[in-house]
Amino acid sequence: MAEVIVFKSGGYRYIKAGFQFSSGVAAEAGFALERARLARPLALAAGFAAVEAHLAALARPSTAFAACELRSAEPFSEQGFEDFNREYVKTLARWGIYRDGVNPVARTNVCPRYDKPREPVLYAFSYTVPADLRRGSFIIAGGAEVRGGVEGYAARTVRHGETSADALREKVRYVVELMEGRLKALGYGWADAITTSAYTVHDIGALIGPEIAARGAAAGGLAWHLARPPVQGLEFEMDVRGAAREIVL
Repeated sequence: MAEVIVFKSGGYRYIKAGFQFSSGVAAEAGFALERARLARPLALAAGFAAVEAHLAALARPSTAFAACELRSAEPFSEQGFEDFNREYVKTLARWGIYRDGVNPVARTNVCPRYDKPREPVLYAFSYTVPADLRRGSFIIAGGAEVRGGVEGYAARTVRHGETSADALREKVRYVVELMEGRLKALGYGWADAITTSAYTVHDIGALIGPEIAARGAAAGGLAWHLARPPVQGLEFEMDVRGAAREIVL
């Protein structure tokens, strides 16, 4: 059973996961989640500075930061991903968000096949603002075909090392169910999704109908990004958004 915790100073609740990120966030009553995409992605230090400036302009505290989307050059090794995340959370700790190994911020971090950044960059971010909306808002973190557990990624990955049509079907099916579970934990379903995104460099065209659309997971269409998940050996990732408003900075 997913553990959902209210992050009161941020105005949102989150699905507890690891120290790296949460599995998803949803605005609490009296707040809404907005998403801002950067027209030109920025290196992380500059990107985080842009986040601080944007929140300050809205008179919102740094704790309103609820989710982000990163782009990296190449998938990390498991140790490399660990090292990257240890650095990443230092900013969240400075902002009063990350504490005692608990991270409420949802995240997607993928590696584009084309137009690769030279270093990890901030592509988009989401935050809470005061609002009185009947429709709730949420961001489901990126998730790939890796099961929970303490073993290494290879032992937990669905059909690890395989990219046949049958293996990709199993991977897609697992990730769609993962997204569905996260939506349910936050009190939502596929009907509430505004944007569903898939990240893979493999041809999933034949799977979009039976494995994604037929599940009700693409009511607003499917945004397919030619990108890899952030860890070596993973092949397919998804995330889901139901932001109240999206802007481009």
